[in-house]
Amino acid sequence: MGFVGLDDAGPDADPAVITDYKAARNRPPTRGQKLSNKALAAVRAPVEHGFAHLKNWRVLGKVRTDPKWATALVRALLVLTNREVTR
Repeated sequence: MGFVGLDDAGPDADPAVITDYKAARNRPPTRGQKLSNKALAAVRAPVEHGFAHLKNWRVLGKVRTDPKWATALVRALLVLTNREVTR
């Protein structure tokens, strides 16, 4: 719940980012809100783990090139990281 983003629930608006429900001091989250937070965390966890593993590749800190090449590099590193993690 450290990330707070947009949640456009208007009739014509597409949702941009779905955020967790936060509890207040005088208002604990309901059971439905807890289940929603748990489902969102389950979907977000693999992405967060992927970013954490990509940070181990030091070459990403030195990339000073065309964004197209950097995207290909990140994709290749992600494939290598996934193979290493699933072993």
